[in-house]
Amino acid sequence: MAEENTPVLTLNVEPSITNENTINNDVTNTITELTVEEVIENYVGSFGYSQIIQAFLVSLAWMFDAQSILVTIFSDAEPERWRCKPNHMCNGLQSGKGISVCGLEPDSWVWEGGRHSTILVEWGLVCNHKFLAALPASCFFLGSLIGSAIYGHLADSFLGRKKTLILACLLTAITALLTSFSPNIWTYAVLRFINGLTRSGIGICCLVLATEVVGRKWRGQVGQYGFLFFTLGFLSLPLIAFYTKSCWRSLYRVLSIVVFVYSIVVLPFILESPRWLLIRGRKTEAHSILTKLATRNGRTLPTNIQLTDPCFSKNDPSKNISLWECKWARIRIILAMIVGFGVGYVYYAVQLNVENLNFSKYLSVAINALLEIPAVFIGSFLLVFMNRRLLLSLSCILAGSSCLLCIIFTNGMILLYHVQHNIYTCTIGNWIQLGIEGFGFMAASVAFDITFVYCIELFPTNVRNFAVSLMRQALVLGDAVAPLLVVLGRLSTTFSFMVIGGLSILSGLVSLWLPETKNTPLFDTLEQQEKEEKLGSHEISSP
Repeated sequence: MAEENTPVLTLNVEPSITNENTINNDVTNTITELTVEEVIENYVGSFGYSQIIQAFLVSLAWMFDAQSILVTIFSDAEPERWRCKPNHMCNGLQSGKGISVCGLEPDSWVWEGGRHSTILVEWGLVCNHKFLAALPASCFFLGSLIGSAIYGHLADSFLGRKKTLILACLLTAITALLTSFSPNIWTYAVLRFINGLTRSGIGICCLVLATEVVGRKWRGQVGQYGFLFFTLGFLSLPLIAFYTKSCWRSLYRVLSIVVFVYSIVVLPFILESPRWLLIRGRKTEAHSILTKLATRNGRTLPTNIQLTDPCFSKNDPSKNISLWECKWARIRIILAMIVGFGVGYVYYAVQLNVENLNFSKYLSVAINALLEIPAVFIGSFLLVFMNRRLLLSLSCILAGSSCLLCIIFTNGMILLYHVQHNIYTCTIGNWIQLGIEGFGFMAASVAFDITFVYCIELFPTNVRNFAVSLMRQALVLGDAVAPLLVVLGRLSTTFSFMVIGGLSILSGLVSLWLPETKNTPLFDTLEQQEKEEKLGSHEISSP
């Protein structure tokens, strides 16, 4: 058959099964080179049964990531009540809630809930030692900061996405178990640092593995629904913590066992990313993965398809160019990291700051977790109609504005009702504050989810995991500062919400300088992306 009769396949056309069969019959002796993107769009299917299963199995790991991050809300918290010991004087008080114990005799009172309920109770981290309570959480996020870079390199280089995810989950389970045996606050802080380092690869690999086998139309939604499992992990944490509230060590052990079982029972059945296999020169394996995906979707790959080498020339030394050597990529990742810092700080600060609200921490955490569910669906729905950049910016600005309104409405309500309704003042003000805080948290959740999806689309396959890990490093740096804000928030709630709101609005403004990526393909190399963007595939410069 003449070469000019070979059908031309583009990313904008999805041939039907009938057309595919016709093509197969006509070009049995012709080799057609296609990219992974083209094979997925035209033959495998944008989002079929195989991709649903892959996304589901991979995204389960998000639950354990959420539990590892937020466990300190319960294990490192200050108990709500204390009581005076029998035959002791506690300044005329028998028990107290919200009353400082710093002026009491050290041996005259005890915390309710047992001496092993939290690390603050077991190691006496109150009064002069209260700032030590923030050390483990900050160490955890510092470990995550370092671990993100390590895992990002491993996943992009020789280890791959799948093996990196398995490694991260196994090490997370081991370090969580070791943490439960901590004899003092210093050992506990070190182990939290190691636990943060080991778990930092989970979220990155989950998102990349789930989205790299999905077509353009569903990429944003799949990324968003992955965070639904993060929400489920968040929601499950108060339930586990409630039944292990008498011993914080038991909480860590339960979380460790669940991650370990998932690592050895579920993860071996997931598929490696064909995009990563291709850029590593493993064309046969990449083709095999695509064939499996197509078969499970009830489709068949034509026998004449060959995957295109992602590099323009094997003899071109620039094919190994790094992210930092490209000016456009360097500017882009710096902007993404600035946004990531603000989003991460706001997202976790709002969650950790619930203890500075006059509500049960179990109820407050459960409410925030429940609010993440509609946030996921709202974000997924809006991604269909809105640009990534605009949605991210608006979400950050709304989250920041809500934090500022939380201050204004609370103080205003207290002033308004001070004279005639003094007995109800705190209740009314706190409910308004909780409502506004909840709305702001939903906006922060949308921004958090979109930031990861957006970053995946901003960079090509050969540096995608590394770029996402750098953005997450900035995000985690914001996380590391959040626990310190919570401690300061015990002195001034107004100050804490002002800082949260200001950083959130700043992140929203900076995000406007990133390029739009909606409906763009996922490129394989920096050179390919730069070439296609210069040809007008989508914008590369700032607005």
